[in-house]
Amino acid sequence: MPAANDSSSVPQRLFLVGIPGLEEFHLWFAVPLCLMYAVALLGNLGLVVAVSLDPALHQPMYVFLAMLATTDLVLSCTTVPKALGIFWFHSRAISFGGCLAQVFFIHFVSAMESAILLAMAFDRYVAICNPLRHAAILTHSVIRRIGLAAFLRAFSAVVTLVFLLRRLPYCGHDVVPHTYCEHMGVARLACADITVNVVYGLTAALSTLGIDSVLICTSYGLIVRAVFQLPTKEARHKALDTCGSHICVILLFYTPAFFSFFTHRFGHQIPRHVHILLANLYVIVPPMLNPIIYGVKTKLIREGITRLFLRKPF
Repeated sequence: MPAANDSSSVPQRLFLVGIPGLEEFHLWFAVPLCLMYAVALLGNLGLVVAVSLDPALHQPMYVFLAMLATTDLVLSCTTVPKALGIFWFHSRAISFGGCLAQVFFIHFVSAMESAILLAMAFDRYVAICNPLRHAAILTHSVIRRIGLAAFLRAFSAVVTLVFLLRRLPYCGHDVVPHTYCEHMGVARLACADITVNVVYGLTAALSTLGIDSVLICTSYGLIVRAVFQLPTKEARHKALDTCGSHICVILLFYTPAFFSFFTHRFGHQIPRHVHILLANLYVIVPPMLNPIIYGVKTKLIREGITRLFLRKPF
């Protein structure tokens, strides 16, 4: 077996299969995928531009929403164009460096998005449980620090995955049964023990998405307790309504993320094509629906986007 650091053991390029067993349906998958990608691009770009240009949207909730839209753009742009190339043009080849870049950005964006959802939950907690101090607590300086902390945490957790993949010998194995490169899918090509990859991947996921999800649940538990202490039904309804869109986005993100994570490691009885179909929905459905959910639920965003497209002054 070649040494793990032997450059000849690293393939120059890999080949992405697409959806194994369903190759004859690739053209049919490409049409809805392309439409969802277009909606995701337009919706998230519109959201980012509207929040950037409209002073009325320079509030913590909307700044975090613009961060979320940016991560959604990166996630969909990292994965969907290559998937469409596979489905439409049979363009399966990807350089090993390009594959590692996909691994980095997919997992980096997931960790970033999880941190942003946690920050949004904290924003809702402060707004409902301590409204008089909301502006004093979540200043622009604090928001920038939260964004920087989320970036550094995601980068430090994910960059190690790339080095762990780079050190493995692959012995000529170069076919990835997926539409994009992700950590465990590439690691399984190796002709060496990948226990370190498995353990570190599990640890990194639990220390980012796992901890964040627990803290988000705790935050919403405190919010619910505070809401039911409000004096009137109208006040309770208004408080819960402000959290509705955020809860929808949280479920859209964490449900497929945890499903994909655990089935990759423990769900060997699940057919591979089912897992890969759901993994593709994970990278395109939340980016497509997030701006729609917030646009429908939030009047200020609807007005900001309307002014943007009608070219009215902010």
